[in-house]
Amino acid sequence: MQFTKMEGLGNDYIYVDGFRETVSEASALAVAMSDLHFGVGADGLILILPSDAADARMVMYNADGSRAQMCGNGIRCVAKYVHDRGIARKKTLTIETDAGLKQLDVFTADGVVDRVRVDMGHPEFERAKIPMSGPAGHVIREVLHAGDVTLRVTAVNMGNPHCVSFVDDVDDFDVAGVGRSVETHASFPERVNAEFVEVIDRTHLKMRVWERGSGETLACGTGACAATVAGVLTELSDRAVTVHLLGGDLDVEWREGDDVVLMTGPAREVFTGEWPDAC
Repeated sequence: MQFTKMEGLGNDYIYVDGFRETVSEASALAVAMSDLHFGVGADGLILILPSDAADARMVMYNADGSRAQMCGNGIRCVAKYVHDRGIARKKTLTIETDAGLKQLDVFTADGVVDRVRVDMGHPEFERAKIPMSGPAGHVIREVLHAGDVTLRVTAVNMGNPHCVSFVDDVDDFDVAGVGRSVETHASFPERVNAEFVEVIDRTHLKMRVWERGSGETLACGTGACAATVAGVLTELSDRAVTVHLLGGDLDVEWREGDDVVLMTGPAREVFTGEWPDAC
């Protein structure tokens, strides 16, 4: 089975072209291929499939085999693959995801895509739509006890669930320990992605992320969008910011008027290969 390794800011996935390959037992395949020592090594597996509603369909699995609705870094790489491989060589693409249809604008250099802007849609704040247990309403700077740490959290759904905490020094923060506690907290019945964000100024945020099913990753596109929205809701940042992640920078805007979130960042192909044990 042929595969392509791609990354957006170091958030790396293994991509399989479902226009040419047939994959069964995708969850088990994601676990095997994502393993750093015995597989390819990645944050998960993404299938690029035909779609009746869009230029292609994206189906993604985390490194632990769990299925995720959406990935901002992952979908930029899907757009690059679809454009560069000639599946749909257009400036504006539509990709079907488990979180709905997404529109993406691609920017090329020397004939190949190097940056992509994604229309991430509207954020959801209602507690039941995160989902998060508790009374109806929005979750803004709500107290959450995660292990031995008490956080003030803001919950946002950007196609998948996020729990954002603003901290004084993200470099020294125990992302692994606290992130694991937040991900599996009883308040989140479907688990949650945990973002820890330091405000540099009103247009610059510094973020580390613990992704459900993958652990700490170098970047998270939906998480950067959730952090931007949370920054506005808590009056800590403007609507257009640069989010600095371990793997690089994303430009995010929560647009006034239509409340759409736009995310722009790089997409890069790392290598192609052949997996010997196709499932």
